[in-house]
Amino acid sequence: MALSKNAKLVILAAMPLITFLLPAPEGLSLIAWRLLGVYIATIVGLVLKPYGEPIILLAAIAVSGAIIGNTEGAKEFVKAGDILNGYKSGTTWLIFTAFTLSSAFVITGLGKRIAYHMIGAMGSTTLRLGYVTMFLDLLLSPATPSNTARSGGIIFPIINSVAVALGSDPEKSPKKAGRYLMMNVYMVVKTTSYIFLTAMAPNALALSLMAPILGFNIDWLHWFLAASVPGLLCLFIIPLICYWVSPPEMKEVDNKAIAKKGLEELGPMSFREKALIVLFIIALFGWIFSSALNVNATIVALIVMVCCVVLSIVSWDDILKNKGGWNTLIWYGGIIGMSGLLEKAKFFEWLADSLKTLLQFEGQGTLALIVILTLSVAVRYLFASGGAYVAAMVPVFATVGHVAGAPAELLALGLLFANSYGGSVTHYGGGPGPIAFGAGYNDIKSWWIAGAIIAFGSLIVHLTIGMAWWELLMNLGWL
Repeated sequence: MALSKNAKLVILAAMPLITFLLPAPEGLSLIAWRLLGVYIATIVGLVLKPYGEPIILLAAIAVSGAIIGNTEGAKEFVKAGDILNGYKSGTTWLIFTAFTLSSAFVITGLGKRIAYHMIGAMGSTTLRLGYVTMFLDLLLSPATPSNTARSGGIIFPIINSVAVALGSDPEKSPKKAGRYLMMNVYMVVKTTSYIFLTAMAPNALALSLMAPILGFNIDWLHWFLAASVPGLLCLFIIPLICYWVSPPEMKEVDNKAIAKKGLEELGPMSFREKALIVLFIIALFGWIFSSALNVNATIVALIVMVCCVVLSIVSWDDILKNKGGWNTLIWYGGIIGMSGLLEKAKFFEWLADSLKTLLQFEGQGTLALIVILTLSVAVRYLFASGGAYVAAMVPVFATVGHVAGAPAELLALGLLFANSYGGSVTHYGGGPGPIAFGAGYNDIKSWWIAGAIIAFGSLIVHLTIGMAWWELLMNLGWL
């Protein structure tokens, strides 16, 4: 039975209350203990969702500030204003400003135009339509940090209309084409989402949370370099796996007619679309060569956002209406700030010391790495939000791996990428899932089979080819 909102609020209120009333464990500061109660309540709140993520984080920030001001000895570790440090984070603003580019692809219709051109060029079979989906998602992913908006707002409506045009009905003929196409839409986006730092908002969050624990940080270009070989290999196999699990009854497609009709409805290409293409290329080059240009990646994104407004590609009202961007700014900045407080209060140091007595891999760092990454994928069955998973589990897995002696760089990269492809295991593992599954073509059994193959198959690729690639990059000094 689903919990009522009041029941959820009682559960959330109980967690910080317990840590406020009970003494701190030996070796842990009182302020860290009390902030931990708020942090745990926040994570549980992100799962139970009595309110939206921004409200939960704003409440957590307010409570944390009050606790800091009323806890003896707190000032030795943190100040009340430190809770807002997450909003100073460049990665928070990088993701927020990239949302403008994401919305521009939808508002101008450029995303649809690219899709129909790709369908006309290479979508002559159902399998090839699966690869059209893959290439389209990959092309758009560097500039669309909301994979829900990318998949649900651009790709899903087009592929769904293609399924309808092919005569595939969710009730009468789901296997004709729709079941394969919808499954492929979701499985593809869960892989493209980790190939670029800006392809999914939780990527930057995960990086920020593990940086103080593992001492590991990378920029946009080095993220792509690390993800490219294992990520692109997995990505090219996914349409085939979906095709094997849910083979479509229709094999041949009149792609020229579908593309012609779609492009005719869009009309001729506008100035806004042409300008957006130029700005998209500028953004990519800016992120790739940010170090050489001595320009921060966040500044590049801000410049592109301003240019989008100045050139009337989007208006400021469009930016204000982009709820996804503003919601992300509020709750990601908040969760980064809270994690920073725990780090300053030396919670993660205490956790690491406490775990040393429990985790004895006896110098088997590679074994620890394999076990932790396998657990990180398996536990995704429990999470319906990539953001909630990152906030709850990434600091824990990073700390456990650090204590167990896992190689820090390999552990960090493995966790960063597993967050996304791990979400393939279920139809609720990320925002795009309910959209594609909700179209009504798919059954849970085949979806979960494909998801398990893709998630754990990706894990094997990353533990073998991925690890070899990352070690090569480190030996070359490129990581």
